Amino acid sequence: MSCRRHGTDQPAPFCRRCRAGPSLRRPDDRGAVAAEFAITLPAALLVIIFGAGALAAAGQSVRLQGAAADAARLIARDDRGSAQVLVAQLPGRVAADVEESDRLVCVTLSSPVTVAGLAAPGLDVSARACAAAGGR
Repeated sequence: MSCRRHGTDQPAPFCRRCRAGPSLRRPDDRGAVAAEFAITLPAALLVIIFGAGALAAAGQSVRLQGAAADAARLIARDDRGSAQVLVAQLPGRVAADVEESDRLVCVTLSSPVTVAGLAAPGLDVSARACAAAGGR
């Protein structure tokens, strides 16, 4: 009595392929999980990196917006020294631009997006805030 399932000459209870387990039963599926993992892992890492970058940019934008509003109020009250200290305390390279008119003082702050301490080339975050001149 030979193994009908695998077409071998060995008796069914002694068929090596029947006793061996799944690795010899389906040799065409071996390594499929490793190949799928090798394909999906880089894609998943890219999604995580881009998500972290988006969160970092959003947090940086909120931080710059608050600092721009505070700096505009300080400059409107003729306290430029405190505004410079405030901008200098911000993390990373921050560029400040001040526009003054008779009625308004506007401050624009911009900074490159950083993720885990690394700057993303070509991506800048900026924030603009205005305050009434004279502190009124």
